[in-house]
Amino acid sequence: MTKFIHFIFIILLCFSTASIAFADSIAPERSVGEGPYKRLILRGGIVVSGEGAPARGPMDIVIENDRIVKMVSVGNPGVPIKSKYRPVARKGDVEMNVEGQYILPGFIDMHAHIGGSAPNIPAEYVFKLWLAHGITTIREPGSFNGAEWVVDHVKRSEKNTIAAPRIVPYFMFGLGEDAPINTPKKAKQWVKSITKQGAKGIKFFGATPEIMTAALTEAKKQGLGSMMHHAQLEVTNMNVVDSARLGLTTMEHWYGLPEALFEHQHIQNYSPDYNYNNEQDRFGEAGRLWQQAAKEGSEKWLAVRDELLALDFTLDPTFTIYEASRDLMRDMNADWHKDYTLPTLWNFFQPNRYAHGSYWFDFTTDDEIAWKKNYQQWMSFVNDYKNNGGRVTVGSDSGYIFKIYGFSYIRELELLREAGFNALEVIQAATINGAQALGMDKDIGSIIVGKKADLVIVNENPLRNFKVLYGTGHFRLSDDNKPIRAGGVNYTIKDGIVYDAKALLSQVRALVKAAKASAKNE
Repeated sequence: MTKFIHFIFIILLCFSTASIAFADSIAPERSVGEGPYKRLILRGGIVVSGEGAPARGPMDIVIENDRIVKMVSVGNPGVPIKSKYRPVARKGDVEMNVEGQYILPGFIDMHAHIGGSAPNIPAEYVFKLWLAHGITTIREPGSFNGAEWVVDHVKRSEKNTIAAPRIVPYFMFGLGEDAPINTPKKAKQWVKSITKQGAKGIKFFGATPEIMTAALTEAKKQGLGSMMHHAQLEVTNMNVVDSARLGLTTMEHWYGLPEALFEHQHIQNYSPDYNYNNEQDRFGEAGRLWQQAAKEGSEKWLAVRDELLALDFTLDPTFTIYEASRDLMRDMNADWHKDYTLPTLWNFFQPNRYAHGSYWFDFTTDDEIAWKKNYQQWMSFVNDYKNNGGRVTVGSDSGYIFKIYGFSYIRELELLREAGFNALEVIQAATINGAQALGMDKDIGSIIVGKKADLVIVNENPLRNFKVLYGTGHFRLSDDNKPIRAGGVNYTIKDGIVYDAKALLSQVRALVKAAKASAKNE
C-alpha cells in the first residue's frame, strides 16, 4: 500500500461512521419561520454593518422579499425617534419593533460539518442550533455524509423548504471514487465531475505535489474554492506556503503553518514512540508543534506572513475546536451540555481509542500547558496576519471534542477577541470576510442596500460582550441582586425569513430530551 493510499484509508476510517449517521437524518420540511414578506420594516435597531464601521442607530431597515432596499437613520440615542424620518408603511407591510436592539449581518461558519463522526445526529438538530445562534451561511467541509445527501440539502435550503442556513458544499478530495486518485489526469477528471454534481469547492487533507497541482489548477478553471487540513501524514511534502503557491485559497486549523515556519528542521520533532493512529499521540504532540516554529518578528515569520498576504490567502483558524486540549474541564462542563447535547454526541466525546478527537486517555497537566503555549504563538500569528491586512474567517468544526453546534461558533468569536482582535474586527471576520472568501460578498456578509436580508437581532450589545450571543445567555447579577441569564439571539433572518431564535432553542431542547428518554429505554 503506497503512502498516499494509506493516507486516504486513514482519513476515511476517521469518518467511516458519517454515512451511517446520516442515512435516516433527512431534515424535515420547514414548519418554523415567517416570510419572506413582500415588505418588512425593522424599526429602530442599532446597526453593526459588518464592514468595520461602528454601530449606528436608531435605524429603520426596509426589506422587500429577501433584499434590503432602504436604510434610514431615524434619530439619536437617548431621545425620542423623529417619526418624520421614518419610511412610511404601506398597506400589507409587516413592521417589527426592534428599538434598542442590535442588528448584525448573518454569521458565516466557514468550517461547519452537518454532524460529524458520531452516529444518529439529526440534521434538524444541527440546523436549528446554527440558526438559533445567528448563523445563516455555512461552508460544509468534506461532505462526508455523501455528495447526493449534501447537495439535496443545499437545494432545499436555497428554496427555504427546510429551516437551515445556506449551505456551501466542499467535497473531500476523492469523494465518490472507488480507487485513489493517483494521477494528475484523474485529479482533473474528478474536479470536473464534482463541479457537475454541485460542489462549490474541495477539501484536501494531503496529496502529492503533482496531484495537488493538477487538482487546484482545474479547480480554478471550474471556479471552485479550496480548503486544506494539512494533515501530518503529508505535510512534509506540502506545507501551507507550498499549497498556497499552487492556488489553495484557505487553510483550516493551523496544521502546515508551523511547518512552514521551521528554521532549523524540516520534520516535526516527534517522540520515538509516536503513532499517528493513537489519538492522544496525535493531539498531544500537536500541542508542542508551535514551539518548534520561528518566533514572532523573526525573518522567517515575516517572510511566511508576507508571502501568504501577497497570495491573498485566507486563514480559518477554528481556535475553538482545540480548546479542550488546553482546558478539558472547561469544555467538558460547559453550561449548554445539560440541555443541548445529544446523548450520542456525549458518548462520542468520551475517551475512546476508536473515535476521532476522543483522546483523553491520560491527558496531563503538562499536555494542557503545552497547548496553552501553542495557543499563544498561534494566536499571535493570526492576529499579526490580520493587522497586516490578511483575511481571517470564523469556523467552528463542531461535533468533536465537546464542541456543540452554534455554541462553539460564539466561543470562536471570544477566542478571536483573546487573540487580539477588537470587537468590530471579530464581527468583520464572522461576516464580510467569510462572504469574500466564498465569493458571495455581493449578496451577503454586510448590511447594505441591495444585499440579502441575512440578519441577527439581539437585545444586548454584543460588541461589549459576545457572551450575550450564546443560546444560554450571559450569566450576571440583576439590579435586584439576583443571578440571571441575559441575552441570547432574539431573531435570525435568512433570505428575509424571520426565525424566532428562542423558539428554535426550545425545539432543540425537546429533541435532546426525547433522545435522552429513548436512550434510557434501550
